[in-house]
Amino acid sequence: KIHQKHITKKKMKFSITLALCFSLSVILIGSQAKVPVDDQFRVVNGGGYTDYSPIEYNPDVRGFQPFSDNFRLCFYNTTPNAYTLALRIGNRAQESTLRWVWEANRGSPVKENATLTFGEDGNLVLAEADGRLVWQTNTANKGVVGIKILENGNMVIYDSAGKFVWQSFDSPTDTLLVGQSLKLNGRNKLVSRRSPSINTDGPYSLVLDAKKLVLYYTTNKTPKPIAYYEYEIFNKITQLQSMTFQSVEDSDTTWGLHMEGVDSGSKFNVSTFLSRPKHNATLSFIRLESDGNVRV
Repeated sequence: KIHQKHITKKKMKFSITLALCFSLSVILIGSQAKVPVDDQFRVVNGGGYTDYSPIEYNPDVRGFQPFSDNFRLCFYNTTPNAYTLALRIGNRAQESTLRWVWEANRGSPVKENATLTFGEDGNLVLAEADGRLVWQTNTANKGVVGIKILENGNMVIYDSAGKFVWQSFDSPTDTLLVGQSLKLNGRNKLVSRRSPSINTDGPYSLVLDAKKLVLYYTTNKTPKPIAYYEYEIFNKITQLQSMTFQSVEDSDTTWGLHMEGVDSGSKFNVSTFLSRPKHNATLSFIRLESDGNVRV
């Protein structure tokens, strides 16, 4: 019996040692992952402007990488020396108005010569010229190896396994792109812009509630938000976890735009029909405008 106990203790020590070695190796592998030099960048907000009208809000724009065919990361301003880091949708070949679908620093604009840096540690950092931090993705030393904009407009920071460490889809401002969601356990609302020329949070919000989508109006004079429109998805829903903006091909000539979700109680899929354009609608978006209207 004494011999058996001695063997058991040895096995336990070996198991604990093996587990600790495995954990340590995982930590070391994660900490050693770095962004390759060719994928690092530092952009200075200065020089000439790159994009010209028609552009939403009629701003001055400086575009740069990373970008995809239909999306580009830019600095733009609607008032002098107050720039927003944003994603715009559209391209020149379409000859349509370029529009803004995501913003990093609404309400905290940066000045001329501000920098956007994606360094070896995998953190995307927006800072003023004097080094003052304005916005970041908080992805430093998390095994990040790259950044890119997907075809659906989701800007992602990813690790060596391709897993998203951070994504812009998790932090919408006033707009949802196709495939983007409002979530009860995450960002559960859109907030309007103050006005076309003033880029701060406005008084309107679109909020995902447990059973419905609700539009609220908030001012300094109201102690709590005032609901001015409610869209109840289905009266037997118990708990919505998320609602996702989707584009579905209905036929050879039409596409259906919907808000789709899952009821966590019944597990039923729920859907609200929004529009049926007669063209490929995969690059559509839904937005809460500065006047409080929701438009697709």
